[in-house]
Amino acid sequence: MNQRTTLITGATQGMGRGLALALAAQGGTLLLHGRDRTRLDTVAAEVRAAAPGTTVRTYLADLADLDQVHAMASRIRAAEPRLDGLINNAVAGGGADPLRRELSRQGHELRFAVNHLAPYALTRDLLPLLISSAPSRVINVASIGQEAIDFDNVMLERDYEGLRAYCRSKLALIMATFHLAAELEGTGVTVNTLHPAHLMDTDGVREYGLTPATTVEEGVRPTLRLLTDPALASTTGRYFDQFTDTRAHEQAYDVEARERLMRLTDALIG
Repeated sequence: MNQRTTLITGATQGMGRGLALALAAQGGTLLLHGRDRTRLDTVAAEVRAAAPGTTVRTYLADLADLDQVHAMASRIRAAEPRLDGLINNAVAGGGADPLRRELSRQGHELRFAVNHLAPYALTRDLLPLLISSAPSRVINVASIGQEAIDFDNVMLERDYEGLRAYCRSKLALIMATFHLAAELEGTGVTVNTLHPAHLMDTDGVREYGLTPATTVEEGVRPTLRLLTDPALASTTGRYFDQFTDTRAHEQAYDVEARERLMRLTDALIG
């Protein structure tokens, strides 16, 4: 473990910060992503203070802008000799005003962009590094909240609601997980996804007006298990509800729907 290099997106608060602190205790190199320089530097300093033997480097990017996602991946490929783990944790929740439809820099519905397009684009851009570092693992933080994608209304230009957009984007991320896992079979790169915990005590949960039901630490534990447990070294293309390997929404297993989503995704990420 002490030689691992792990990238965590959305590391400045909530579960991302919790993952960074927990992983720092195990040594190695941590690459922390955030979109706010001050908060990113604050978390990096906190991690360094908690684990002086751990190497910490930071990467700044707004995942609502695919150009910044691609640029960050390029910087990582140029600067990092290896990448053993990628935790796509950054998230856009339901929003403080769930009836206000927001757009990404490229004009895509914001939840779909941040929760699905960005992690998929980042993972794909980093595949050369992940493959050369194999065995390596990609963990996509999804949710038990999933809703079928309407391919006639993918960007929710009709009937918009923030939680609906969030649930559809998380199902899209799960479908992308299954797609990448199949594509990468035999490369030594595994790709899995999970619902880490129910209504964790995070800003996003509170912003939407929900009452937290669990701690951040309860989500950190099953996420780190997917990253570090030797028993899961060959497990790929699975969805976990915390520690339980279970089934996601039925649309995730519809091969035609998955291929349709991935054709759209590849076109949108450029």
